[in-house]
Amino acid sequence: MKIKAFFKPIFLGLITLLLFGCESKEDIEVTAEDYHLLVDKVTAIMVNDIFSPPQASRVYVYPNIAAYEALNAHSGNYKSLIPQLNGFKNHPEIPVPDANTNLKLAALLAYMQVAEKLVFSEDVIRNYRDSLTAQWSLKNPESLKKAKVYANEVSANVIAWMENDLYKETRSMPDYDFFAEDDGRWQPTPPGYMKGIEPHWAKIRPMVMDSASQFKPVPPPKFSLDKESEFYKELIEVYQISEAIRANGNDSENLKIARFWDCNPYVSITKGHFMFAEKKITPGAHWIGICKIAAMNSGADFDLTVLAYTKTSIALFDAFISCWDEKYRSNLIRPETLISAHIDETWQPILQTPPFPEYSSGHSVVSNAAAKVLTSIFGDNFGFIDDTEVAFNLPKRTFSSFNDAAREAALSRLYGGIHYRSAIEEGAIQGENVGDFINNRLQLINETTKEKVILTANQ
Repeated sequence: MKIKAFFKPIFLGLITLLLFGCESKEDIEVTAEDYHLLVDKVTAIMVNDIFSPPQASRVYVYPNIAAYEALNAHSGNYKSLIPQLNGFKNHPEIPVPDANTNLKLAALLAYMQVAEKLVFSEDVIRNYRDSLTAQWSLKNPESLKKAKVYANEVSANVIAWMENDLYKETRSMPDYDFFAEDDGRWQPTPPGYMKGIEPHWAKIRPMVMDSASQFKPVPPPKFSLDKESEFYKELIEVYQISEAIRANGNDSENLKIARFWDCNPYVSITKGHFMFAEKKITPGAHWIGICKIAAMNSGADFDLTVLAYTKTSIALFDAFISCWDEKYRSNLIRPETLISAHIDETWQPILQTPPFPEYSSGHSVVSNAAAKVLTSIFGDNFGFIDDTEVAFNLPKRTFSSFNDAAREAALSRLYGGIHYRSAIEEGAIQGENVGDFINNRLQLINETTKEKVILTANQ
């Protein structure tokens, strides 16, 4: 009897562990830092895979939307994007998740599932996901299982919608056909003389805009080599500014600005008989980096961080569609082609000319659209130190606001010798219009929680 009495509490303890051990497991903690790391991973993949600027905007937007929907399809704080984005329907049906589903974990998984469909280096995404899920499984396999099920449902919905945006159809459309005998029409530029990239990008479905041409800018100045014409005056301005920058050497502030905002993934380096690409981030990736800085500096929580990335990537996506619609409508020749032919045959731009028509300036359009959206989230006078280009051996730069950064990004193209002033100024207006439209059209925060969210963004 004494032996039985001794073992009774031990036996009861074992039963308790068996019955309640699984339930007492701590859930998997997911933080905003986890999301930043995931976005950084996708950016690094895109740099390696050499995505064009428009393509990169597509790689950012769909995974972010998947993560946002995983968090908010049935949220009380934020509104679903399903009824707000063009063609986005609840099909296949996204069921209401189980009450104790870890939605933050599901958001990360949904992001990775969609991103894997968009990059060339799918194995890198898979290996990263496998590494994370192995760690999460050790902590709480049941929570991971539920999050996976819900992430699968959300990502299937986003992928089905994504596959109907006409991207696949544009892959089989003809290349841009240029005519050298037309003096004002864009021609491929040195050193690679690459064909014009993404001539049919405007055919892709926008996220929020009603059409690619909704914010069509005024036409560029009429092409003319008459020295009294508006066009020629802008052409000679590009030449004179670049010569002044060269005269000031490496200490030129305008040279530093041009290099900081280069963001050209197509820069070709020639050494002897070899030519290779110098891998860089795209303009959109630079603004995704600024979004990260703003979220981290403001102490944004996981939900607000996902919102910021999602809204910024939507602005970038629509801005590229708007810009590319104009580029291949006006088909304007680059300064490099004209200056070397008519002004100074030895001249080269400060930056390497990217392979697509001149008007309007992509940096101007996407930077101002992104700045408008980020300002709507984090405020008008959100100062920050931009260290986005440190990884590419460029120093940090300080800005008083997102609009301040957008103005500098736009002007950098004039300093770089690759855009005329009209492309910069009209492109800025075009981008502002895109950003304002997105801010007015998208309703992401429920009124009952708006004050709480705004306070979080401006801590």
